[in-house]
Amino acid sequence: MPVIPSPVDGIDLRYDVTGSGPALVLLHGSVLSRAIWRGLGYLAPLAAEHTVIRVDIRGHGRSGAPHDPAVYTQQVLVADLLAVLDAEEIGRDALMGYSLGARIALSAALAHPGRVTRLVSLGGSASAQQGQVDSVFFPGVIEAVRKEGMESFCIGQGLSPDVTSRRARATRTAFLAADHLAVAALLSATDDTPGVPDDVLEECMVPALWVAGTEDHPRFEDSQRAAALMPDAEFVPLPGRDHGGTLFPSDEVLAHALPFLR
Repeated sequence: MPVIPSPVDGIDLRYDVTGSGPALVLLHGSVLSRAIWRGLGYLAPLAAEHTVIRVDIRGHGRSGAPHDPAVYTQQVLVADLLAVLDAEEIGRDALMGYSLGARIALSAALAHPGRVTRLVSLGGSASAQQGQVDSVFFPGVIEAVRKEGMESFCIGQGLSPDVTSRRARATRTAFLAADHLAVAALLSATDDTPGVPDDVLEECMVPALWVAGTEDHPRFEDSQRAAALMPDAEFVPLPGRDHGGTLFPSDEVLAHALPFLR
């Protein structure tokens, strides 16, 4: 697995590369890792047509996990992303992200449109994020994680020690492995993320596909609105899915994402 230093603070950034074809970077959501793309069935279909770069966003997976919210801003996360692209000598690429990863992908497209060929936002938002962390996870999640650790996060997500399904056990194990102070720092920075002004979205010419579940509020409305503002964007609803269910099963998402990326 390649590892490079972040240009911001030198922490390790880890990622892997699979497949061949036009470059596509996959960016996971909060408290997850690059492993979700293989586990949920995305990697093989995407790597059949693309050079897929799966990144562990700082604070996640095997990348470095600092504890300062100041190093989890969108500017820092985009700088990390560009460092990975530069290390792989990729000038332009498509970006596909879920939740936090979708916001990073959008921020990169807005700040560096010449480096992004296409944008796929899954359960994403261009709106101010204040209060949305509590909405996505549970009220008081930041303080709970900071003071009580990842067990409190698991309990708040309905992943108690007695969960029985294979997927729930695997998710709980992954959550418990996270650095709780890094997670608290990330969520705090996310909660402070400002909204993207309408005129900035209106000026972004990067082709975009916004996808969100019909039960994923307010991400459903946020995604629909962003797609309406961007000049070359479309919105696809996923019937019956909430935020946590955005990515699985993968078939319906890939049925829209693969043709768009082509």
